[in-house]
Amino acid sequence: MKRGVVIGGIVSFTFLCGYFFFLAHAIISTFLRHRFSEQTYFEASHRLLHKFDSVRRSNISVGLPKLSTNTYVDDNERDVARDSLFLDSRENATLLMLVRNWELPGALSSMRSLEDRFNKRYRYDWTFLNDVPFDDEFIEATSAMASGKTAYGLIPSTDWDRPSTINETEFEAGLQLMREKGVLYGGSKSYRNMCRFNSGFFYKQQLLDQYQYYFRVEPDVQYYCDFPYDPFKVMREKHKKYGFVIAMYEYEDTVTTLWDAVEEFMADYPEMVDTKTNSYDFITDDGMIGKDMPVIQSNSMYNLCHFWSNFEIGDLSFFRSEPYQKYFELLESKGGFYYERWGDAPVHSIAVALLLQQDEVIHFDELGYYHVPFGTCPTAYNLRLQQRCVCNPNLDQNIDIKPHSCLTRWWKHGSGKYFMKHA
Repeated sequence: MKRGVVIGGIVSFTFLCGYFFFLAHAIISTFLRHRFSEQTYFEASHRLLHKFDSVRRSNISVGLPKLSTNTYVDDNERDVARDSLFLDSRENATLLMLVRNWELPGALSSMRSLEDRFNKRYRYDWTFLNDVPFDDEFIEATSAMASGKTAYGLIPSTDWDRPSTINETEFEAGLQLMREKGVLYGGSKSYRNMCRFNSGFFYKQQLLDQYQYYFRVEPDVQYYCDFPYDPFKVMREKHKKYGFVIAMYEYEDTVTTLWDAVEEFMADYPEMVDTKTNSYDFITDDGMIGKDMPVIQSNSMYNLCHFWSNFEIGDLSFFRSEPYQKYFELLESKGGFYYERWGDAPVHSIAVALLLQQDEVIHFDELGYYHVPFGTCPTAYNLRLQQRCVCNPNLDQNIDIKPHSCLTRWWKHGSGKYFMKHA
């Protein structure tokens, strides 16, 4: 009896030992498999996390994925060294500023910003235009600030002053009406001269005859980020004729009859306006974008969208072309630059939308920029790090997708965010 109990105990003990050994083996095996799988996941995660470290720093080059943008310049070589000089690769271009002598502090501020962010590596020429002679202080200070050559032009009176064809009584009445309405610059005579000059005469100045491209610069603006490329090179290689950074609505009181003149131009020169390839819809569509209706309802077919022309990079051959000349001549004949207050921004923008193909216009969304009261700042965090941006895309002044911006309408109808286009 005792022997059977002993044998039974041995068997039970052996079974229990086997069971605990199996249990321990199962636990250890499961733990090791889990550790092995976990290590594999960690390694894969680490590889993925650091796959684009070089891109996040500052050496984006051909073939690597680019950060969030819609300018579609993937194959455009990015500048690797921030302080490298690219004098041999410069385009036939100039930085252009229409400015008065008393605006010298603002001119120097803009120059310093653009030189630091872009031009110190290229040393493009600066061209300054004024309706009165530049004084010695202005010339000395701007020459010292510029990394490239400087030139100073006096605008002829015929290109600047109010033409004799303008009815003075009607002109003064228009000024008074806009003063009473509180229209921005509505009572300014010199502002009207400037708008007319920028619309139809800036590209005719002798100092610009030697250039193909211009980059318009105004006093008291800021460039928030290092330029990741030469925009003039992008213009030439991508066959672009006009580049912008901000699009917004115009004050309707300043362009009450502008679209009437535009429709007359389209009727007179239908062969110059190809609505199948141009951006006509960008300046006429007033429907919803997503869930939002336009903040401004126009009284004409023109929806008041325009490119903010205080920043524009353009091909001078476009403005020198016959279609643009015919367009401006018709506008000039209407007197709207003085009887109303037609701005060069809507004048340029309508011409660009009607006379150029969609893919000849580029939105430089990587170029951070500010002009009172609005700015644009790249939304991609890594891009802002790479380009050393000093801006916050979440501030109210960043107009890109605000209700009073036309950028989303450009993405829909122009050459921008293709996922927003109709199927």
